[in-house]
Amino acid sequence: MTTFDRRSFVLGGAGVIGTGLVLPRFAHAAEYTYKFANNLPPVHPINVRATEAAARIKEDTGGRVELQIFPSSQLGSDSDMLSQLRSGGVQFFTMAGALLASFVPVAAIEAMAYAFKDYDTVWKAMDGDLGELVRTEIAKSSIVAMDRVWDNGFHQITTRNRPINTPADMKGLKIRTGATPLQMNMCTALGALPTPITFGELYTSLQTGVVDAQLNALVVIESAKLYEVQKHCAMTNHMWSGFWFLANKAAWNRLPDPLRETVARHLNAAALAERDDVAKANSKHMANLKATGMQFTEPESAPFRAVLRQAGFYADWRGKLGDRPWSTLEKYVGQLA
Repeated sequence: MTTFDRRSFVLGGAGVIGTGLVLPRFAHAAEYTYKFANNLPPVHPINVRATEAAARIKEDTGGRVELQIFPSSQLGSDSDMLSQLRSGGVQFFTMAGALLASFVPVAAIEAMAYAFKDYDTVWKAMDGDLGELVRTEIAKSSIVAMDRVWDNGFHQITTRNRPINTPADMKGLKIRTGATPLQMNMCTALGALPTPITFGELYTSLQTGVVDAQLNALVVIESAKLYEVQKHCAMTNHMWSGFWFLANKAAWNRLPDPLRETVARHLNAAALAERDDVAKANSKHMANLKATGMQFTEPESAPFRAVLRQAGFYADWRGKLGDRPWSTLEKYVGQLA
């Protein structure tokens, strides 16, 4: 799972001042000033759409609620920001399901390998029973999740020396993964050699040959200039990842009902707009990467899924996640295990 290194991006875009994205202020101080922290650059659709939502929230609440946005890990690492969210030091935070799974295990289910075939299936599940199941589990902690999940995108495989067309091409491949069991298990089951490396060290690790391949969405491959150290990109869509927009429960409950409804309405509307932004941008990212000389392949998913099934990958994860979450996932994606 990607963790954006703030040094990898140019802090640009209107409204980025000092420690946060500063919005126009009303004449009087806000009654509720809440911080939204994330690990993404200011120009990422999440921050663009959250900035728009913050302006609308302030307008519609008559200045009573002000949402201050802190992008690019300004308030610390993912683990730091999560700790601040749980303690109330930060009131809002976006986090990918595979990382959220460190304390809400069922959240990993969104990233199940080769489960979702397209965005239509993703949103039916995440806006339906599967998303509600995860949201209910999150609510058992000190955190509340908004109704709409934001988009991190489908992940692809890039390699330095050889294209990926079949599962056999994964054999012995030294591949960088995030420090998430699901991603590492998938690579092992496919015969690759997974190596957890932080995102900040990824480029150098690919450049020096510590690893030969990596997994990420197209927007990351382009923005982190991985095309400079990777020649091939396989459009595997092997994993979808979303961002849960999370709130500290105590801070959320402090808002009077009308204000809470207004904040939720605008954040959920912003999520839908961000989804559309990410989906539309994918073709642009592919065109830009092709222009750099990166070569693309489009492997069939079925053979990869068959290898994972034969290796016991799906059966193992069904056991870890439980029958109810698994059957809910298969309601949308078909039989996996």
